Amino acid sequence: MSAKRTSVACLAIVLLLGSVAPLLAADEALDKAFDTLKTYDWGQNRDDLKPIDDAVVASHKDEAAQKALAARLDAVLTSDAPRAAKDFVCRKLSLIGSAESVPALSTLLTDEKLSHMGRYALERMPCPEAVAALRDAVSKTKGRTKVGVINSLGVRRDAESTKAMVALLDDSDKEIASAAAAALGAVGTPEAAKALEAFRAKAPKELSLAAADASLTCAEHLLADDKKAEAIAIYTALSKSDHKHVQVAAMRGMLAAAKK
Repeated sequence: MSAKRTSVACLAIVLLLGSVAPLLAADEALDKAFDTLKTYDWGQNRDDLKPIDDAVVASHKDEAAQKALAARLDAVLTSDAPRAAKDFVCRKLSLIGSAESVPALSTLLTDEKLSHMGRYALERMPCPEAVAALRDAVSKTKGRTKVGVINSLGVRRDAESTKAMVALLDDSDKEIASAAAAALGAVGTPEAAKALEAFRAKAPKELSLAAADASLTCAEHLLADDKKAEAIAIYTALSKSDHKHVQVAAMRGMLAAAKK
């Protein structure tokens, strides 16, 4: 090989090594961050997890990279890692999680201390498996944890949970019944509107305001979805409410409907 060819070959090797070295360093830093995450707790240096943050950002528009990263994060959720570590993981999965992450996140929904973070991630994941997991968790939870799951279904405007929400309107726990009414209002379908109408007619005094507020929300969604007649029917009924602010809101709703 001539001296010139040897020089070119050596330069190519140097350039190759120069481009590979940063990648190897990044992989090493990421591995170290995941090792730290296994025992990470509040009070520790948050910067130690920065390589994971960077990897999440770098994986934007790279589905394969996101899935590989999410799989490593999922493993933390099913381990005995501290609560702070799982909190961190849920925040990352809310950005890159997919259907493959749902089983791991679902394990958190019945945990009083971690349910809210599991819901945080699932609420933001567009896949149908995420909302199905929330729907499934309703019957597996109780008290404030159930209320949280119901609220998440409202955030997702999950029409498929309508029947379950209607059943919960009669729950002996008034907080659960109130949350179910709010979720139906957020769903905002004609079916939800009918259920809330029936609930307003029989709701105990302590839930009458929750029923009215839920119906107002439902009417807003119906109007936005071009279901003007259904929305006006709700506003007309609520204009006779015993709650002054509900009357005012109903009148404003009817004005908005008239303009629309």
